[in-house]
Amino acid sequence: MAGNEIKISAEARTEFGKGAARRIRRADKVPAVIYGHGTDPVHITLPGHETLLALRTANALLSIEVDGGAAQLALPKQVQRDPIKGFVEHVDLVTVRRGEKVTVEVPIVVVGEEVPDQITNVDAQVIALEVEATDIPQHIEVDITGLEIGDQILAQDLKLPEGASLGVEPEQLILSITQAREEEPEPEEGEGAEGEGAEEGAEDAEDDSDEEK
Repeated sequence: MAGNEIKISAEARTEFGKGAARRIRRADKVPAVIYGHGTDPVHITLPGHETLLALRTANALLSIEVDGGAAQLALPKQVQRDPIKGFVEHVDLVTVRRGEKVTVEVPIVVVGEEVPDQITNVDAQVIALEVEATDIPQHIEVDITGLEIGDQILAQDLKLPEGASLGVEPEQLILSITQAREEEPEPEEGEGAEGEGAEEGAEDAEDDSDEEK
């Protein structure tokens, strides 16, 4: 299912530098820059909470109004987050147009039940797709129901939404099914103790022989 446009009101930014960025974040706002299609970059300020919520969706399509002007569509290109607290420090946005094709990485979601003696090895967490900017799927599902040991799912096996095409080689491995490793049986009670007793007996015998010498 493709995501809907998320409307966000932004303000033009005239202050730059680390000090200005700190002041913007203290006001619960996010410094950002929007660019693309050969236009000059526009420095803007986004509302902090709304931006944080919007960016929880992969490839969120934002409809941004700067100072009440005409809305422009944009996709997050790069998101910088605080490594400790996790808040958004800065966002790079790239403008897109309706009907325009873009290449984006879409999360892969594994569905279906795994057989007890099988392991699903996921080799690709995301898949690059070429899709319309206004019709980006939130994720691509891979159903493992009925798969057996030795089976593989390649990029060409994925069920893509209408209008989407692969941005990777068709033979790229997505996931494979392997045999679960059998757990080694734990030693029975008393085995370890007997072994320790035998070692202690051997040490006592060595001590006795040393005394006799």
